[in-house]
Amino acid sequence: MTENARPLAIVTGASAGIGYELAKQCAENGFDLIVAADQDAIEEAAREFRGLGASVEAVQADLATLEGVDTLCATVRGRPVEALLANAGHGLGNGFLDQDFTEVRHVIDTNVTGTLYLLQKIGRDMRARGKGRILITGSIGGFLPGSFQAVYNGTKAFIDNFSFALRNELKDTGVTVTCLMPGPTDTEFFERAGMTDTSVGQGKKDDPAMVARVGFEAMMKGEGDVVSGWKNKLQTTLANVTPSAILAEQHRKMAEPGSGKG
Repeated sequence: MTENARPLAIVTGASAGIGYELAKQCAENGFDLIVAADQDAIEEAAREFRGLGASVEAVQADLATLEGVDTLCATVRGRPVEALLANAGHGLGNGFLDQDFTEVRHVIDTNVTGTLYLLQKIGRDMRARGKGRILITGSIGGFLPGSFQAVYNGTKAFIDNFSFALRNELKDTGVTVTCLMPGPTDTEFFERAGMTDTSVGQGKKDDPAMVARVGFEAMMKGEGDVVSGWKNKLQTTLANVTPSAILAEQHRKMAEPGSGKG
């Protein structure tokens, strides 16, 4: 990457879906990029971002591991990171007792452990400079007891909560923290999570480009949180006043294997 006046953004999970669209938003709005994902499709995505005028470095690494995060951070090479869009994450369908624990652990390590490690490493440099923007992709799932998606929803409950706490800790430092909380979005998420036969997997989903635009704009304004889509906003509002047992049963109807129409 060549040194120039363009600010630098790091986007994780950028090979597809919301992460791809977030990186695209950054490129279109004057950022250079370091993009990372655990799939080789990240190289093709990087070529597309370069076509938008950005200088781009692609990193293929497993961000569930500390080593993978270290590999990503090593590509910064001392250049100030103006924006960190911590989007990497994945889900896992089926009942908890029927899941392979290796896969369970990978969801937790990707969504929580690797995300926090990256936030700490990049966030410390931002705080030292007194400048920076952080966008963390949470989920409206963090408001719901996730029957048949319990581990994923649990990690997102952690991330949603953590984002607000980190924002408060950094409120006087010049570093902003924004939590993007999407609902079901039209990405590879449900296929990778093994949830294509579920009601939520087969249902209507939000456009990832819209979700990313909403999140990017909120980050640039320094807002604390944003829920994309009016239906998702309504769902989070209702979740705050609905008993957890009812929420869990509602989620079961969406996520139980075989709950889809076909």
